[in-house]
Amino acid sequence: MQKAIKKYFPIFVLPTMIAFTIGFIAPFLLGIYLSFCKFTTVIDAEFIGIDNYIKAVQDPEFIHALWFTALFTVVTVLVINVLAFAVALLLTKGIRGTNIFRTVFFMPNLIGGIVLGYVWQLLLNGVLAHFSRTLTFSEVYGFWGLVILMCWQQVGYMMIIYISGIQNIPGELIEAAKIDGASPRQILRHVTIPMVMPSITICTFLTLTNGFKLFDQNLALTNGAPSNMSELLALNIYRTFYGRTGWEGVGQAKAVLFFILVGVIALVQNKLTRSKEVQQ
Repeated sequence: MQKAIKKYFPIFVLPTMIAFTIGFIAPFLLGIYLSFCKFTTVIDAEFIGIDNYIKAVQDPEFIHALWFTALFTVVTVLVINVLAFAVALLLTKGIRGTNIFRTVFFMPNLIGGIVLGYVWQLLLNGVLAHFSRTLTFSEVYGFWGLVILMCWQQVGYMMIIYISGIQNIPGELIEAAKIDGASPRQILRHVTIPMVMPSITICTFLTLTNGFKLFDQNLALTNGAPSNMSELLALNIYRTFYGRTGWEGVGQAKAVLFFILVGVIALVQNKLTRSKEVQQ
């Protein structure tokens, strides 16, 4: 059986590899090439070197979007993971109606980003109207509106991952800690958190990458207003590519820089949290 699997393995892998090459590798390599070109369509690309990258890093809107996205990601990673972990702890205490609560918390993750953006735009603008403000009054309102939306959507999903991690903790460890006189806080710090480090790694990775690549919700909630000050990186790249004539190559260069940035951050985060798992 093992020999048969090894013999026919390439046949089963080939269709997936062809689809992956056509759908990802080829467009990705073409995109890298176009980032060094001036073009309006693929067939009229003219190689110009690193000019697009120079324009990209000198674009003040791109730099603002970078720092705005970084701040947004840090805040959402912390808030989402703390809330999700707290809710997971609560829902693993054996309280009545746990399954209903899990379903309710998870449901927002099933709603599309555009729909969520417009729904929360109506809700938050309705609340802010009492103070003669809107989400687009300043970037601060847009920032916290995006944070609220992101947390509401993702806490339930991360909660499921944390619940799985908590339920996999051997009961003997908890009982031994209690026998030794450990307080609930000490059990949380020295037993629960170390044992759910794999879940923390996964949730941190997901919230980190989701924060950096957020697009639909940003487009629907604030559309970058006022004056593109609440614009995240993905929306800035979209506007550069499709909204600024002659800047298609710059938009492609921004996309490549964006890919490298997210990839490096994700790898560093994964390495750091994995090292914590090893230490535990």
